[in-house]
Amino acid sequence: RKAVFERVEVPPPGDEEVLVRTTWSWISNGTEGSFLRGERANGETPASTEQPAPFPIVPGYQRVGEVVAAGRESGFEPGQRVFVTISRCEGMAVPFGGHLHVAPAHASQVRRLPSGGPAEEAYAGLVLTQVGYNCGSRPELSPGDAALVIGDGMVGQWAAQTLRHCGARVLLLGRHDERLARFDRGANDRVVNTKREDAGHATAEWAPEGLQVLVDTVGSNETVEALFMHLRHYGQIVSAGYLHDRGKLDVQLLRFREAALYAPSGWAADRLDATLAGVREGWLQTLPLVTDRLPATEVAEAWRRIFDERDRTLGVLLDWREVTA
Repeated sequence: RKAVFERVEVPPPGDEEVLVRTTWSWISNGTEGSFLRGERANGETPASTEQPAPFPIVPGYQRVGEVVAAGRESGFEPGQRVFVTISRCEGMAVPFGGHLHVAPAHASQVRRLPSGGPAEEAYAGLVLTQVGYNCGSRPELSPGDAALVIGDGMVGQWAAQTLRHCGARVLLLGRHDERLARFDRGANDRVVNTKREDAGHATAEWAPEGLQVLVDTVGSNETVEALFMHLRHYGQIVSAGYLHDRGKLDVQLLRFREAALYAPSGWAADRLDATLAGVREGWLQTLPLVTDRLPATEVAEAWRRIFDERDRTLGVLLDWREVTA
């Protein structure tokens, strides 16, 4: 649970790499938080005595900035504004990270930002936005189908936005009024705070015909199983939350509805491109989810807010514009 701002070593860029100076990076509260708490050995593996959590580590996997140097085979040029996933660093338990001021990244991990449209920091959380896009775009939908999303965090919000863009009406479950209020719901959408309302009763009332899609963004098989009775025959479940070592789901249960299960993870070029297009076009909204903007040097305060002000804190941007090399 200790986050510090300090100098690390980065290697020079290779022929297929791009050296990028960061302007904004976006914290992934869930993934980075579980690393910070010592819960993960890597992206999908819980820490254990055999595979302990990696420390020290440069966390993160999403930033935007300016190309300051480009390898001859990279396809990029200095001065271009770009999004970057992970970049290389040295001397850490893992030789790459996201929250880096000036660091090289392979060209495959870099995307040009479009001119016009939202401010460049709207793209700074593109990997996390893509996780929500994955959740909402994977199921097959018909216009008006009912889709329920478990979780009012950033992934839940973007999953709900994507499902609505694909034609569904959406019920968003959460436990934080301020977060739920950030979902720009349509006339047929609904939000439910499960601290005050029973999720099953609310679902039955809202979608008496049953759910076509059930999305879990928080890692709660218990909630999925409790709501399974509301799924239509041939319905679909999407699991994107981190389940630690509690990832067992009864396949026999799925047979009662002949349900499909999707388990998206990570990022891919085509999905990043589609997500970037969604942000540019405006149907994927990112900046309305930003609650905090802090100088990168104040990363410890950023994590204090994420851990201690959970009801209020959602999207946290680190501002690198005043950092000197």
